[in-house]
Amino acid sequence: MLVFLIKKTWQRFVATALSSVVFGIISVSLVALINEIINAKGERQTEFFWVFAALAISGVVVQLISKLVAEQLSEHSQAELRKLVADKTIEAKISHIELQGDAKIKSCLTEHSLKVAGFFMSMPGILTNAMIVLGAFVYMAWLDWLIFLFALLTLVLGSVSYSFANNVAFKKIANAAAMQDGLFQQFDAITDGIKELKLNRSKRAFFKLEVLHPAIDALRKERIEGVSILHMASSWGGFLIFTFIGGALYFLSQQTGEESQRIMSGFALLFLYMLTPLETLLANIPRAFAAQASANTIKTLTDELMSDDGNSVQVFKQFNSIQLHALCHRYYHEQSDDIFSLKPIDLEFKQGELIYLVGGNGSGKTTFAKVLCGLYEADEGEIVVDNQPISGAGLDAYRQLFSTVFGDYYLFDRLLNVPCDQLERKGNELIRKLNLHHKVSIESGRFTTQRLSQGQRKRLALVVAYLEDRPFYLFDEWAADQDPVFKDVFYRELLPELRNKGKTILVITHDDKYFSLADRLLKMENGCLTEVTQLPVTQTHVLA
Repeated sequence: MLVFLIKKTWQRFVATALSSVVFGIISVSLVALINEIINAKGERQTEFFWVFAALAISGVVVQLISKLVAEQLSEHSQAELRKLVADKTIEAKISHIELQGDAKIKSCLTEHSLKVAGFFMSMPGILTNAMIVLGAFVYMAWLDWLIFLFALLTLVLGSVSYSFANNVAFKKIANAAAMQDGLFQQFDAITDGIKELKLNRSKRAFFKLEVLHPAIDALRKERIEGVSILHMASSWGGFLIFTFIGGALYFLSQQTGEESQRIMSGFALLFLYMLTPLETLLANIPRAFAAQASANTIKTLTDELMSDDGNSVQVFKQFNSIQLHALCHRYYHEQSDDIFSLKPIDLEFKQGELIYLVGGNGSGKTTFAKVLCGLYEADEGEIVVDNQPISGAGLDAYRQLFSTVFGDYYLFDRLLNVPCDQLERKGNELIRKLNLHHKVSIESGRFTTQRLSQGQRKRLALVVAYLEDRPFYLFDEWAADQDPVFKDVFYRELLPELRNKGKTILVITHDDKYFSLADRLLKMENGCLTEVTQLPVTQTHVLA
C-alpha cells in the first residue's frame, strides 16, 4: 500500500526525501563547521564564518521547501487513499461490500487513511534526523575511528534489542487497528439505534457500560501496551546512548594535546546536537508502525473487494423481454438462522407490463428483486435479455435497465448524471404532485433540503427514480410509509403513467385493494415464486 502511494505521489515523495536529506546533511555540516571555527585562527576562521552563513541560509530555505512539499505529500496521499477505497467500494460486488461491513469501510476512509497520511507528513523529520545521526557517525569516524567503532557497537546492540521489542509492539498495534473497526460499528449504533436506547433505560445503560465503554477501553489498553513497549525500547536506546557518551568522553579526557582538544570539542558538539534528533527518530517509530498497520488494513480491504469488472460492456438502453431460466440464489436468513434459497424461477417480463409481487415478510421478495436487477449474482440459472444471456461481466450493463427504490434506499443531495436543465421543471412538477413543493424543490440540480420525514424522503426518492427514465422500474413497498392520498396517487396515477410510456414496473406491495390494477400478480412464499392467474377485484366500501 505504501508502494502504491509512493507511485501515485512519486514527484512530491522524491522532492520531500531529497530536501529532507539535504537539510540533514547541511545540519551536520553546520555542527562540524562550528567545531572547526572554535579551533581555527585568523583568516581561516573568517573563511569558515562565510561558509557557515551560506550553509545556514541554504538550510533555512531547504527546510522550508521540505515542509511545504511534505504537507502536499500528506494531503495527496490521504486523498489518493480515500479515492482508492471509495472507488474500490463503489465498483465492488454488493455482496462483498455487505460482507466487509460499513464500519470497516468507514474506518479505512477516516482513521486508517489519516494515520498513513500522518506518516508521510512526519517523513521530512524522520529523514532529516536520520541524516543528522548518520552524518554524526561519519564525522565521528573522521575524528577518531576507535570511538566510531564503539558508537557502531552501541548502535548494533540498541538495534537488536529494539527490533525484538518492535515485533511484540507491532502485533498489539495491528490488533488495535482491527479492534478499531469494531469500535466504529458501535459508534454507528449510537446514532442508528438512538430511538431504541432512548426508549429503554436499562438497555441504554447496558449498551454504555457493557458494550461501548469496554470496546473503547479495550482499544485504549491495546494501544497503550503497544506504544509503551516502544517507549521502553526507546528509553533503553537512550540509556545506551548516554553510556556511549560517558565512555567516549572519559576516553578522550585521558588524552592530551591540541588535536585531542579539537576531537573533544567536536564530540561534545555532536553529542549535544545529536540527542534531540535521535530521540525524535525513535519517537517516530511507533507512528511508522501504526501507519504500516493501517496501510495493511486498507490493503486487505481493497484486495477483498472484488470488482464487478463490467464497465467495458456496452449498456442496455431498452428491451422487449427479460427471461429468467431456472434462476436460483442462496443466502443466510437471519430469521431462521439458516441458509435460505430461492427456488428455481422461470419467468418472463415484457415491455410495458405492470407486475405486483406479494408475499409475507422474509419470504424472499426483496432478495428476488435484487437478483432480478443484477445487484446479486444468481448461483444457478441465467438471465436472458432479448435472447442475449447475461454473464457476470455483463451484469453492470444489464443493471442500467433498472431504476429502483428499495426499502433501504439512499437519497443523494443532488440529481446525479441527470440533464438538470431539461428535467428540473419536470422534477418540480412531480414534487408538487406529491405535495412536497412547500418543503423542497430542485434548484441547479440540487434539493433545497433533505430535512424531511421518512414518507416525504421516499416520495422524493420516487421523483429521482422517475427522472432517470429507465425502461424497468422496481419499487420495494414504496407505499408502506405513505398516507392514503399519496398511495392513491402512486397506484392510480404514477404507475399507469409509467406503463403508458412503455415502462415495465415491478411493485413489491401488501396493498391488496390495488391488486386489480396490475397486469400480473406474482406471489413469493418461502422462496418459491408463483403467478396468480386470477386477479382479485378491487372492492369499494361505501361509508354511510
